[in-house]
Amino acid sequence: MGTKRHHKLSTALVAAIALCQAQVAQAQACLAPDDVTDAGIYAIPVVADGFRASCAPHLAADGFFATRGADFVAPYSAMQNERWPGTLRVFLALAAGGGADEQADALGELPGDALRPIVDAFFAQKIGEEIKPQDCSKIERAMELLAPLPPENLGGLLTFILDVTDVKEPAICETENP
Repeated sequence: MGTKRHHKLSTALVAAIALCQAQVAQAQACLAPDDVTDAGIYAIPVVADGFRASCAPHLAADGFFATRGADFVAPYSAMQNERWPGTLRVFLALAAGGGADEQADALGELPGDALRPIVDAFFAQKIGEEIKPQDCSKIERAMELLAPLPPENLGGLLTFILDVTDVKEPAICETENP
């Protein structure tokens, strides 16, 4: 990769992380429920990698993640490409809600595939920062409980929880009743 291109991607990554850190406190627009579901499904493999990096020393060698973690993550990994467009819309909406219009516009001008490693790095970094060693076994237990759900149900459940807990930053858009 050329130095100029590497510098542009590095700059975009730094800008994306800064925007997304600020967006949690400032986002006002709502997110489409289907896009949030897509982002939830897309994020599972990335989250699992962040979980593995943070928790490997704190988990049992014969525990769920060590023995069945790859099977749990596999269907989500297989769906990442189809779930990427919704995930990208969520990411760009969050970046635009951060108040740094110039940087959000610059991100929006990048090809979607160029943003994928940025989004993945953002998710992985956030997970790594948030996981405390004492929470590793609890998170592993939650994964084990959620593992039987099809990815669509898990993604939908995450969206539902965000909606009913009245998360406002960003809010989930209202769905139309038939």
